[in-house]
Amino acid sequence: MFAVPASALLLLYVFIVPHDANTPESVSRGQDGAQFLEVSIGREPILPLPPAPQLAPEKVALGKRLFHDPRLSHDNRISCASCHDLSKGGTDRSRFSTGINGAVGDVNAPTVFNAGLNVAQFWDGRAKSLEEQAAGPVHNPAEMGSSWDEVVSKLRKDEEYQASFRRVYPDGISPANIAEAIATFERSLTTPNARFDRYLRGEKNVLSRDELEGYRRFVDHGCTSCHQGAGIGGNMFQRFGIMGDFFKDRSPTRADQGRFNVTGLEEDRHVFKVPTLRNVAVTSPYFHDGSARTLTDAVRVMGKYQLGKGLSEQDVRLIVAFLHTLSGEWQGEVLK
Repeated sequence: MFAVPASALLLLYVFIVPHDANTPESVSRGQDGAQFLEVSIGREPILPLPPAPQLAPEKVALGKRLFHDPRLSHDNRISCASCHDLSKGGTDRSRFSTGINGAVGDVNAPTVFNAGLNVAQFWDGRAKSLEEQAAGPVHNPAEMGSSWDEVVSKLRKDEEYQASFRRVYPDGISPANIAEAIATFERSLTTPNARFDRYLRGEKNVLSRDELEGYRRFVDHGCTSCHQGAGIGGNMFQRFGIMGDFFKDRSPTRADQGRFNVTGLEEDRHVFKVPTLRNVAVTSPYFHDGSARTLTDAVRVMGKYQLGKGLSEQDVRLIVAFLHTLSGEWQGEVLK
């Protein structure tokens, strides 16, 4: 089957025991003064984003330059940032990304923000670390279509790169050092101060009545069985279509097979890494195939295929309102 971290299992009691909004000691007031369920760190399935990791500034700076450098691609046109645009929520907001020579990929590019919290990288989890992930696009013929030998040769012709690498790595430019520098920069891409994080930390008037009610329904309907923890997802694998066959009415592609492509195990067919919901309001379209254009579409699909429920229009509207509270800040500005 698929792995579920112990930390997630410890939170299951939250899903089993419904919140009681009528309990006096469990209510607080929203922006409009109405009383709502009070949440607190340690009692809730969702945790605030932890402090940004302490990283070597020179290594982060080097990784940032590499992340934005199109010379990592064979035609010198595609960089990591081409598909993971930091001004677009760490994605390209396309259903499928375009690589060298106009090649189109077969999976939706996930956000790079907060990727350091993920249990693995890529939708099928084939990379165990950000360092391992960095090599994937470089060698993928539909993305950068290059090789480490080609990339290293290009970078060694750049005197500024030579000096930067020597300051950080005694052995200079190498595939492992390139991957580590990029991964270090990506670990710096955290988005703190989402309004829901601020609410968890005690700012009880930062959310509206609808946003708080949306969170209550998000929990009570069972969404937190997969979307929980500090990443609000990203820490486990799950089948797409627990309560219904999402792929029934179409011919599944190779990408639709999910972790089956990695493990070859039948029980891993259509199993994917659960995506983070942090900044989800700014990272459309949704799912591995980009088939849900809006959050409203995505919530309806999740209700049907993951929860086995036909969510009401009010359920969907309120849950979407809650999801908008999960947008954090990058360089002091809320992601939009």
